[in-house]
Amino acid sequence: MIVLSLNFATLSSNIFIQQSAGSCSCKHSPRIFINVCRNVQICFCHGNSFTSSEELPAHAKVVICGGGVQGAALGYFLAQHGWGKDTLVLDQGKIGRATPWHMSGLIGIFKPTSTETRITEESIKLYGELAQMGYNTGFKQCGSLLLARTKDRLTHFRRMKSHAVCRKIECYLLTTEEISKRYPYINTQDLQGGLWIPIDAVADPHTICESLATLAAAQGVRMFEHIQVNRVLTSQNKVAAVETDRGTIKCDFFVNCAGFWARSLGKKTQPLVKVPVQAVEHYYLHTKPIKDLDPNMPVIRDLDGHVYFREKDGCILAGGFEPLAKPVFEDGALPLSVEESQLEVDWDHFSPMLEQMVHRVPFMQTAVLGKLCNGPESFSPDCKWVLGETSEVDNYFVATGMKSLGIASAGGVAKHLSEWIVTGKQPYPLNELNVQRFVPLHNNRQFLLERMKEVPGVHYQLPYPFSEFRTGRRLRVSPVFPRLKAAGAVFGQTMGYERPAYYEPKPYQDSDVDDDLTTHPAGGIGQNVEAPFRVAYTNTFMKPHWFECVRNEYRACRESVAIADYSSFTKLDLTSNGPEVVDFLQYVCSNDVDVPIGAILHTGMHNENGGYESDCSLARLSDNHYMMIAPIIQQTRCQAWLRRQQQKFFGGTSSSVNVADVTSLYTALCVMGPLSRAVLSELTEADLSPKSFPFFTVKEMDMGSASGIRAMNLTHTGEMGWVLYIPNEAALHVYDKILEHGRKYAIQHAGYYATRSLRVERFYAYWGQDIDASTTPLECGRGFRVKLNSPIDFIGREALLKQKKEGVQRMYVQFQLDDHDPEIDPWPWGNEPIYRNGEFAGMVTTAGYGFTLNRQVCLGYIQNYDVTGTVHRLTPDYVTSGQYEVDIAGLRYNARVSLRSPTLPTKFRETYGDHYVATRHGGGT
Repeated sequence: MIVLSLNFATLSSNIFIQQSAGSCSCKHSPRIFINVCRNVQICFCHGNSFTSSEELPAHAKVVICGGGVQGAALGYFLAQHGWGKDTLVLDQGKIGRATPWHMSGLIGIFKPTSTETRITEESIKLYGELAQMGYNTGFKQCGSLLLARTKDRLTHFRRMKSHAVCRKIECYLLTTEEISKRYPYINTQDLQGGLWIPIDAVADPHTICESLATLAAAQGVRMFEHIQVNRVLTSQNKVAAVETDRGTIKCDFFVNCAGFWARSLGKKTQPLVKVPVQAVEHYYLHTKPIKDLDPNMPVIRDLDGHVYFREKDGCILAGGFEPLAKPVFEDGALPLSVEESQLEVDWDHFSPMLEQMVHRVPFMQTAVLGKLCNGPESFSPDCKWVLGETSEVDNYFVATGMKSLGIASAGGVAKHLSEWIVTGKQPYPLNELNVQRFVPLHNNRQFLLERMKEVPGVHYQLPYPFSEFRTGRRLRVSPVFPRLKAAGAVFGQTMGYERPAYYEPKPYQDSDVDDDLTTHPAGGIGQNVEAPFRVAYTNTFMKPHWFECVRNEYRACRESVAIADYSSFTKLDLTSNGPEVVDFLQYVCSNDVDVPIGAILHTGMHNENGGYESDCSLARLSDNHYMMIAPIIQQTRCQAWLRRQQQKFFGGTSSSVNVADVTSLYTALCVMGPLSRAVLSELTEADLSPKSFPFFTVKEMDMGSASGIRAMNLTHTGEMGWVLYIPNEAALHVYDKILEHGRKYAIQHAGYYATRSLRVERFYAYWGQDIDASTTPLECGRGFRVKLNSPIDFIGREALLKQKKEGVQRMYVQFQLDDHDPEIDPWPWGNEPIYRNGEFAGMVTTAGYGFTLNRQVCLGYIQNYDVTGTVHRLTPDYVTSGQYEVDIAGLRYNARVSLRSPTLPTKFRETYGDHYVATRHGGGT
């Protein structure tokens, strides 16, 4: 028997209610309770608690660990799919266990990613519906006011407002005068303006949890309190059962909604499941009731002051996201209950936020303190939610790392995950939120403790382009890392890997640096001073400080010769004893992989809808050996996807094809530019002429005194050159030889920003930025790479054939901005709206300055909307016949559209082969 304790007001009329007299597990007899279904009762004896006298079932389809609002919402949506009687919610404490004092209830629609925004929209919709049904939710769309202290913050607000058109979010820029008139209690003396968002809301997570749990229980979901989940048992990398302190439950799916306990629970699974979250101290200040406080007072977010305010029950609830946070439970010992997790208040730590609160809302000086709460809240290493199916274990899902704002995500996340679990397909890609974006180092406790000092402050930090963390650095580096530092590299980090972003003039003399760390002119004296490690930054939305540095690197790539570190690429070796690897790759790849030995091909790997699960290059090294090169963000995700596809293709076993991650075994150096052949020819006896070593081919060769180097004739930028995959033990030798022989050709180093500019100008799409699991090759101009005219079957073939017949509803295009002045105008950085003939038509995905075209270049998708918002079939003629503008922070700039990669002028022209066109709509080979 499950007994629920709630108020009569929380019950919807569509639930059958039978009033009875009797006793319940509360031992308060006789009392009144309500039967809502078999073995489920709602008890009115005392307090809110879910209890169960029922024996733990032997089997369930889904077991959810965590009875907070996320677990309750997931149980509710699974019940909506008809899985209620096959779903269990387990909690080591009480369902809806969080103390009402330690939750803000803020629901802000604007999020760092479009996926988070979409999820939040779905949460708002759910809570609004519950409130309309009469359920107790505390849901109130009071709106929110974001305040700007700096011009850059106001520019960001303008960008938010222009971006809002794509989600149809209503918002308004306010002057300081308008803010003072509307909200006279706000100190506006140091403000530049604000952004008013009417749709934003507040809610009561505690009562929403209870309401969702009630609805879930009424549809058969069983909830068990005071039960400890010990570990998840697996069989053949798939969830098999959940072991608890009250017995073992066989199950098909497991969902980890355990909050800051999620990482610890993941570690108890075999194989270990990475759930990289760490708790930090998080404060909530409650005042006593304040006279005449407007109950519809908006949420006030003073982002530059790191604090927020809201009205709650006639009081002020305030909190913040401090720039320097305090991780908790540093020894790894976690409390066993919410009650035990409450932390001692550190007034010295909280006082800077209190000062900002009093500064912004002066009446706080006379407010009477009700309570200051300090409790743990979990954050991920990149300050984004952690969602989805894990890479290690099939059917093991997670939903955690909600950074104290779980109420904003709970409804939308539950809707998404429930559909994924029931249908086996994601309703839309999670992209930056997917748990598979991490590698093992992200789950390292020492890394998490260091990173978490910085993460909470990112939540209110200005989202400048290419933002970087300063903690948890220098963990994954190539062997040439010290040399690159000494050459002036300024580093960005991706998947924990240090990658030169750009090179600045060295703030030291070569002779000051140790011989072991860099080369310097003969006669220089090493002083055992290590070259400094510098982190890249772009603290502006305008022309960046690194512009000239990147221009010089770009010119070297196009006009002479440059060397770039590509070591962060994901590198996989795929082999088999027989032809199994060829058959398998034909099944998962849309391009024909049965190419001659030594050939390289670009290919997509697609889902059943034709969307890109991965985008990679394959080099055929022998009959049954391929090397795959993919973006570093694919390192975990791609391997998990390949493993699961092998199980399907080979009938439950994945042993026929060996997939080896060799990312950390090879250093990748790209030598590119018209003089690259001249430099490399001095280091090898191999013939590098176009006839002997053509474009898109690979050879194993010697370089200098090193052997076993996989040299590939491509650069991923459209420029002439080679990528050398060098065994790590030989990397320093080869690097030094390239620099030594390249000196007479004026070789330069080039960073990621320069190669990125090259690929944007060449109209190259990049997975994770321009294409994802919802994008098909027909939409992004890569239909020429797909073997639709071949009888060979592959995943997504039927969907692509259908789309080819019916036509696409969006197209990937390139824009050149005509009237943009890079010196004084705000720059496009991505996520800018595109207008066709004055009407919204799409969004920019990637933007960069084209140094050959001498203008801003934007890549993105356009669609054909009618007046009702319905999307129609798109044709190349429709695309090219429109007049386009790109909106940057509220200013529209004329844009010229293109459907094919441009041919850029060059000082040197190769005499072999056709110019490679990476993006081409409308056919062609």
